[in-house]
Amino acid sequence: MMGLANPASAIEFKTDDATVDIYGYARLNASYDIDEDISKNTGTRSGDFSQINTGAAEDSEASGYFGADAVQSRLGITTKLSNGLKINVEGDFRGGSSGGQLRLRHAYGQYKNWILGRTWSNYNSFVGNTSVLEMDGVAGNAGLYNRTAQVRYTTGNFSVAVEDPKSKILDESSKNGLPTLTARYESKAGALKYSTAALLQEVGYDDGNTDDSALGFAVFGAAKYQLTDDLSIQGNVNYTDGANGYLWRSGTNYYGEDAYLNGDSVETIEGYSANLGATLNVGPGALSVVYGLTSMDWDDAKEDGLDVADKHERNTNAFITYKWSPLKSVTLGVEYGRFEVKKVSGDEGDANRLMFAAQYNF
Repeated sequence: MMGLANPASAIEFKTDDATVDIYGYARLNASYDIDEDISKNTGTRSGDFSQINTGAAEDSEASGYFGADAVQSRLGITTKLSNGLKINVEGDFRGGSSGGQLRLRHAYGQYKNWILGRTWSNYNSFVGNTSVLEMDGVAGNAGLYNRTAQVRYTTGNFSVAVEDPKSKILDESSKNGLPTLTARYESKAGALKYSTAALLQEVGYDDGNTDDSALGFAVFGAAKYQLTDDLSIQGNVNYTDGANGYLWRSGTNYYGEDAYLNGDSVETIEGYSANLGATLNVGPGALSVVYGLTSMDWDDAKEDGLDVADKHERNTNAFITYKWSPLKSVTLGVEYGRFEVKKVSGDEGDANRLMFAAQYNF
C-alpha cells in the first residue's frame, strides 16, 4: 500500500557473507485545506484533529490553505548474513516540529523466530486497513499504528512480545513499572484474511508520597475479504480499557489518555474504534472509500469532578482515494478527506481537504 508497504524494488549488493539491499522512495505530498489549516504542524500534509475549530470558533477561521513537502521520503538498508541473521535500519525525514530532520523508523535484528529492536508493534495489523494518501491514515486502524522497541517471538501464525510501555495518565506523569505484553494471531482462509490481538499493561502513578496502579488491556480484530478479483472490503474494530495509547486517532489527535486520578486512585478510561472500507480496481488504478471513528468515554471523569469539557469524545474521518501507476515504480494519487470532532462539552467541528501525492520507489 502506498505510504505503508515495502518498496517495489531495491538496489542489491552481495558479498561472500552478506546480501545488502538499499531501498526507499522519494515522495511529494501536497494538500489544500478547504475550511481551515489542519495540516500545519504534522509534516507529510496529514490532517490533525487537534487543529479543527469547534463551537463558536468554527466559523472564525479564514478558508483555503495550500502546502506541500517531501518529508515522508524514506531510506532503508536491509542486510542478510549467511548465518541467517537479518538486520534492518530505516528512516524518513518527518523528524522535527514541521519535518525535515531524519527520524528513525526501524532498527532491529531478526534471527529465526526472534526479533529484537524497534519495528512495528506486535499489537498491530495492516490486514483490515484501507490504503489512503494521508500518512497518518484512518481513525480506528488496528492497534498501535507506530513502531516500538520490543522482544518478539513468532511461531507459525502466532506471535508474542514484550514492548516499551505507552501508558499515560491525564495531567499526571505515568510510572511505567512493567513492559507491555502483547499477543497476535494472523491467518487467512480462502478469500478471507484476518488478524486479532490483545495486550496487557500497567498504568501506574507514584509521586513519592502516594502511589497506585491499574491494569489496562486492549483487543482488536481486523479482516479483509476479496469479493472478486477487482473488489475487496476491509475493516477493523478495537476496544480498550486503560490502554487508549493503543487506540489510533483517539484523544486530541493520535492517542488518548489511559486513565485519570480520582484522589489517589488510578481510574481507567474506556475507548473503542472501528473503520470500514472498500477498494475497487477502476481503469488504470484503484478507487478506495473508507470511514473511521474513535470514541473515548469521559463520563466517569466528569462525575468525579474533573474538567474534561475540552477533551475529544469522538474523532471521525472519511476518504475517497484514487491511485494509479503511469510508470513502473511510480504511483500517483488524489484524495478527498473529511474530518469531524465532537468534544465532551458538545461542541463540534469539521474540516474538508484535498490531497495529491507522487511516490517514486527504488
